[in-house]
Amino acid sequence: MRAIFLLAGLSACALAGAQGLSESLETASCPGLTVPYVLDRAEEGSPRYVLILFPGGDGIVNPHRDGEGRIVYRKKDNFLLRARPAAVDEEFAAAAADSTTNLRRFKCLASDLKARFPAADLYLVGTSRGTRSTMSLAPDIQDVVKGVIHTSSLSMIADFDTRELKNRQLIVHHRRDGCEATDFESARRSAEKYGTDFIAVDGGTDDGPACQPFSHHGFAGIERDVVGLIKAWIRQQ
Repeated sequence: MRAIFLLAGLSACALAGAQGLSESLETASCPGLTVPYVLDRAEEGSPRYVLILFPGGDGIVNPHRDGEGRIVYRKKDNFLLRARPAAVDEEFAAAAADSTTNLRRFKCLASDLKARFPAADLYLVGTSRGTRSTMSLAPDIQDVVKGVIHTSSLSMIADFDTRELKNRQLIVHHRRDGCEATDFESARRSAEKYGTDFIAVDGGTDDGPACQPFSHHGFAGIERDVVGLIKAWIRQQ
């Protein structure tokens, strides 16, 4: 296990809108199946990495256009979607879709992204209840994605054995996550037991219910720092 610690005392930083980025509504189409997603990428160049984002809660992003043709979708306050301005740059693009445990649906989405960005490595990133999907899919997508990242994981992560998985796995958790369904000790024990790469963080702000986006559970106030650590880990491949 390689543990990285982000200590308390870091200054909170706002996620200001990034320059030179574009957002579009895309649809992955497979026989008898369509998977809409929101794609954020730099306006120029081609990314080296594409992050597939699975939010928590009910996991429903439901991207579509409203009656005036505007792109609308849910879960904008979720950690993963909220932190996209820090995640997306010339090297990284992000695709936000409904969280799913359906392998066929995931492979349809991944195939579309790979066709769009053939030189890019795909990484699946889930948070909170979205990690039910990341853990469920992980054994069956080893040849599809370069790695899987589990943030603010459900406590079932304690029994998530990564030793036989041939792609990369990372657990990211806040030391003071107060959500009963995602306790820190389960994440720490999992990393210790199975040798999974592990980022433990502290600091930030804690406003609102313990399992909601603007608490430690959602890495409030340290979003940019946490995303920076995740991107650094990805670059170490």
